[in-house]
Amino acid sequence: MVGTTFEEIAAGLYSGRPDAFVSSRKARAAEVDAELAPRILALRKPSIAAWVVNVFAQERAGQLGEALELARELREAQDDLDASALAKLGRERRALTRKLAQAAGELAAARGERVTASTLEAVEQSISAAFYDPAAAAAVASGRLSRALDPSATPSDIRDAVAGDVPELISASAPPADELQARRARREAERAIASAEKEQTSAERELTQREAAWTELRARRDVLTEHVSELEAQLARARTDLVEVEREIPEAERGHTDAAARAGAAADALDRARKAKDAL
Repeated sequence: MVGTTFEEIAAGLYSGRPDAFVSSRKARAAEVDAELAPRILALRKPSIAAWVVNVFAQERAGQLGEALELARELREAQDDLDASALAKLGRERRALTRKLAQAAGELAAARGERVTASTLEAVEQSISAAFYDPAAAAAVASGRLSRALDPSATPSDIRDAVAGDVPELISASAPPADELQARRARREAERAIASAEKEQTSAERELTQREAAWTELRARRDVLTEHVSELEAQLARARTDLVEVEREIPEAERGHTDAAARAGAAADALDRARKAKDAL
């Protein structure tokens, strides 16, 4: 017979039609031995919100399991995050909670159950509790909630909201110390890699800028060197011309003196000639 343990029977009843819970509970109690029957008859009818969570946990166990595993990893990592990263993590966690609650509501609606806004809110609160508390995660994943959970629920509240035991899930929610240490080491290594990649990107950017500046300076140096060479050649030619001019100046001065004396003598001779004419 399918579902012969108390937990299996409870899971089947808690995901069945809510309006048929009482009759189904009575029928299942009649099918089991006298020791198990009283426990089944003592099962409380789940609230609609709890029923929605149970249906989702059982029919979308893979999707819920991945979300709860991610939530566990985030809980372990959040101690190492800064304020900005924690705020981003909070937004992502709320978005995922709403997405899962909406999917659970749609699954319940497909079964013909009317899901009100308040019911959907209680479903979202239960999933949120599972994201924050390993015990609540085990309770939600069991698919045997009798009532919705609250993120502020105590361990006693959570225990009271679940039909039967969930030892395998509770133990799995608390990894061994060496596993936690290994995960912490991996996170440290990932942060070191991220920091090194960031430093490499910054260094490569600076190298590109420095190379561009270096190339520009070398080109400018080449232009100035050529210009200096041209100016030096012009200066050498000017100095040669200066030497030649200075060598010619004494002879030019002598010629100037002789020409001036000749011009003075000629002027005197002309003056005498004019006076001699006037005396006739």
